[in-house]
Amino acid sequence: MSSGLSYRDAGVDIDAGDELVRRIKPLAERTRIPEQLGGIGGFAGLCGLPLGMKEPVLVSGTDGVGTKLKVAFLANRHHTVGIDLVAMCVNDVATTGARPLFFLDYFATGKLEVEQAAKVIEGIAEGCSQAGCSLLGGETAELPGFYGGGEYDLAGFAVGVVEKSAIVDGKKVSAGDVVLGVSSSGLHSNGYSLARKALLERAGLSLEAVHPALGEPLVDALLRPTRIYVKAILAALAAGEVHSLCHVTGGGLPENLPRVLPANVALELDTTRWKRPPIFDLIKQSANVEDSEMYRTFNMGLGLVMCVPERDADAVQRTLEGAGETVQRVGRAVSYTAGPRVILK
Repeated sequence: MSSGLSYRDAGVDIDAGDELVRRIKPLAERTRIPEQLGGIGGFAGLCGLPLGMKEPVLVSGTDGVGTKLKVAFLANRHHTVGIDLVAMCVNDVATTGARPLFFLDYFATGKLEVEQAAKVIEGIAEGCSQAGCSLLGGETAELPGFYGGGEYDLAGFAVGVVEKSAIVDGKKVSAGDVVLGVSSSGLHSNGYSLARKALLERAGLSLEAVHPALGEPLVDALLRPTRIYVKAILAALAAGEVHSLCHVTGGGLPENLPRVLPANVALELDTTRWKRPPIFDLIKQSANVEDSEMYRTFNMGLGLVMCVPERDADAVQRTLEGAGETVQRVGRAVSYTAGPRVILK
């Protein structure tokens, strides 16, 4: 007599899912914060607000990793994209002046491979530790026939909190403010469709080969995780007045900076004032990419940009450097009348 159809026969392995949850629990526990209630395993995560706040405002952000995942699949390296996932969310949340409280992830794949998924979530837990937030929960979805073999997709969101009176929204930026640029670690998690096209298809470069311009295997440069700026941002906010914070993601400097500027202000940036990682020049040269296209696609070496009053610029810069960041004065805020809001010189 033939046995009946099972869920595993249909492509979903409940036992593998249970094993992954077992692997996740100690990772999540290491990211626990004082405000957290309960742990992994329930239907929802619980987190309180910090004590002593007068008017707490919740701040949320959501994002994914994009086609950087394609590089992770090709290289069979899955740890760093978990850090990327957290970084893309918590950096956005922190630009409001908020402290990220917790993070949740969504991991979807055609066939759950426990070791692969565990590596991704190890990276997510590491990202949460770097940001000082809790990995409060998440979802693992096994969707047979929906993804190619060995492939998955990632999404996540973070929630933070800020005192209403301390929200950073860019409204105070005025002509004469100093623009501080905080270095990126490389491409972060944006522009990978162009990067892959230029480097892997047009130039035919090998992921594992050491390229002379990089001094390291191409795959190391491409999979270097997005820098998490949360702790540096919170330290800077305690060191002086900060008028705006911009996380430089898709759209680069020209499209992201205006999002945190009042209508009457533009920024003039001196592109010679900061050093960009060599991966950007390699992309440009590999496919003859125009400068304008490079700057509107990639962060070009600045992952975080902030406007601060002149009187506080030195103190804020020293604090950022003390937190391990590389920081330069890269420009000034000027009065805006017409033309581009971000002037690159």
